[in-house]
Formats: sequence, C-alpha cells, structure tokens
Amino acid sequence: MATKHELILRYIDGLAVGEKISVRQVAKALSVSEGTAYRAIKEAENQKLVNTIERVGTIRIEKKKKENIERLTFAEVLNIVDGLVIGGRGGLHKTLTKFVIGAMQLDDMMRYIDAGSLLIVGNRLKAHETALLAGAAVLVTGGFDASDEVKKLADELELPVISTSYDTFTVATMLNRAIYDQLIEKEILLVEDILTPLADTITLSAKDQVTHFHEVNDRTSHTGYPVVEKRGKLVGVITSRDAIGKKDDELIEKVMTRHPITVTGKTSVASAGHSMIWEGIDLLPVVSDAGLLAGIISRQDVLKALQMTQRQPQQGETIDDIVKNQMKTIPEQPHTVEFTVIPQMTNQFGSLSYGALTTLLTEAGNRAIKMRKRGESVPENMSLYFIKNVELGSVVVVIPKILHMSRRFVKVDFDILTEGDLVAKAMIMYQLFER
Repeated sequence: MATKHELILRYIDGLAVGEKISVRQVAKALSVSEGTAYRAIKEAENQKLVNTIERVGTIRIEKKKKENIERLTFAEVLNIVDGLVIGGRGGLHKTLTKFVIGAMQLDDMMRYIDAGSLLIVGNRLKAHETALLAGAAVLVTGGFDASDEVKKLADELELPVISTSYDTFTVATMLNRAIYDQLIEKEILLVEDILTPLADTITLSAKDQVTHFHEVNDRTSHTGYPVVEKRGKLVGVITSRDAIGKKDDELIEKVMTRHPITVTGKTSVASAGHSMIWEGIDLLPVVSDAGLLAGIISRQDVLKALQMTQRQPQQGETIDDIVKNQMKTIPEQPHTVEFTVIPQMTNQFGSLSYGALTTLLTEAGNRAIKMRKRGESVPENMSLYFIKNVELGSVVVVIPKILHMSRRFVKVDFDILTEGDLVAKAMIMYQLFER
C-alpha cells in the first residue's frame, strides 16, 4: 500500500504541465495535512517535477529525460537570473532549445531564432515582438521593460518575456554555468541506471524454509537474495553465510539478516560501491521511499559500471577532473607522476592547497595499486604532512611506494618533491574492491 507521500507525488506527476499547485490545494485534494503536502512538494521539486518561482508560485514543469538534462525550462531561467515575468506567464513550464544573444542587426538575428529559442537582448522593442512571432521567448537584460503590445502578444502565445537587472554578458555566463553544472550532474551514474529491476530479481519469503534457499541457490548460483513480504516490502536479506549450518526446515525469517543496508535509485553508484566495501557485502537491495523492493545491485554490477564510466569522455569538469588532468606519468618510472601547480589548485595564499594535493595523492596511489593488482580501490584514511609551501607554477613529483598489500587492504607511502627537495609526506590506507 502506497504512503501518503507517494500518493501526493503520483498526484503531482499526473498534473498537466504548466498547472499551478499550492500546499493548501494538495492538502485539500488528497485530505492530508499541509505539512505532509509541503514535504511532498519539496520532494517533487528535487525530482524536477515542479519549479517554485518567487512572485509566481509552484508550477508543474516538463520532466526532462536524462539525455536532455542540459536543457533548461524558462522557469529555471527565471530563477537563475533572478528575473521578473512581465508577460507570457503561462509558458514558464516550457523547455528552451537554445539561447541567442541579440547583439546584431534584427535581420541577421532572426536567422538564428526559431521556436523554443530564448532571445537575450536589451531594450530593442522591435526585436522582442519579432522573436515572439517566431516562437521564441525573450529575456530582457539591463532591467528594461517591454511594450504593452509585446506583453499582450506574449500572453496570447504563452511565451515568457522575462526582465532581469543583469547585463547580457552576465546573463549568458550564468546560463552557461547552469547548463555546465547539469552536464556534470548527467555524468554521475546512479543506481537506477544499473540495477536489476524487480521483475528480474529472485526474491524469497520470510516464511520459506532454508531448504528452499538451497534449491534456489543451486539453480542460480547467486550469493544472496532479498526477502520480502506479500506486499513487496523488504524485510531482510539472506546469503549463503546466513544459511550455512542451519537446519533445512528452519524458516528464513529466523536466519536472515534483518534491517539490511539499502540504497534508492537516486543513490550514486560510487556511494553504493563504498557501502559495499566498508560493510563487506556483495548484494544491495534497492528500495522506494516506502521501503518497497525496486530491484538489486551486485558487486559485479558496481565494478562494471565504475570501469565503464572511467572510459567515457567527460563533458563537464569537476574540480577533481581539473586537478587530475594535470597529472602526467614519468615513462621511466611508471608509478611516479608529476604535475604543475595551476591557479585552480592553490589556496588563498597562492600555495598548493591541501584539497588539491589530497586528490592527486589518492589518484596516484590508485594508479600504483592498479599496476600491481588490477582492480578498484577506495581510500579509507590518510595522514598528510606539509614540510614546505609549494608555490604556484611549481612542478611537483609524487612517488608512491606500496608498503603492504593484503587481500583487502593496501598501505601506500608517498614522497612529494619539488626540484628534488622533499616538500610533503603522506600515508594512505586503501580498501580493495574485489569481485
């Protein structure tokens, strides 16, 4: 049975795109408290089902597919540029396909404008009208207004005209930043991208006997299985370790692991992988907000996904990507790496920052471990000592040395040098992520 929270999310999902909603309206329609309605609307906002706009309210927007996540709705543009809707409020839910900066003659400008575009322009009144007639929305920069005729036309066509106090260059930079951030977000692999769905998941009942577990285990050779109630609620997990030595007629509910570690579809694969390593488990159930089983992921699924993403081209760079791109391997010493300290890697004093060096060291250690023993590893703890400041522009050499490697742990010692002088020392303990 679905919770009130899930019922509200389904209700919001079923609303027509562009429809306005409020806490009071949802509470009244579904006979729930306003607090419950408020929390569900906030969750709907996180899921990009709705967008809340100052002086406008909350509206249902188009849910963008993951491959189109770098597109923005006009409602999102309004929030990004801290704008004011001066016409065409009914089209805020629509998605823009591109934006055009109106810094040219009107005839030349119109060659680039088509339906779904956003024209970014100052107080060029003729351009406002022409863009709307071509099916494009208008973002008026510099705090300028539009004519009453343009506002009326915008309302008729349901194409937003937004005014912002920022100049054209600043607005273009802000929108580029938002699209860039979404490109990075798109590249983060989520559990929902790799899970084995419920339809393909073998589940057991708490009232099944251990002998049934052995029969299923012999047939499938899987390491474990989720245990669910009739309604699909997850109640536990049973693995070979739980069943070993138990009587065949013993009930699974007596031997299973209760309250297992779980993830949701929106958990990142990296986070799920870390949980598997730290807890020493091979199977993670994937559940909904109501605790209903949605599928499973295995250690093999996570490993395969992590290896695949490392081979994919990056469209949006994070700080880690920028730092790692500076690393170069020294051919004669394959374990050793060097890098040049660039401005993004410095602290407020112009020296190499602790965070940048931490990223570089963990990556250098990962590479050394892969050369010795192929597989993924996760840093667990680190000791880092700066001996001297490392200035902007310095060429730094990192020499990792594996001190000890067991089946699950690796200790790596690091020397960090500049022009042959020792400038820092570090020790990192890694956990190995084996199949």
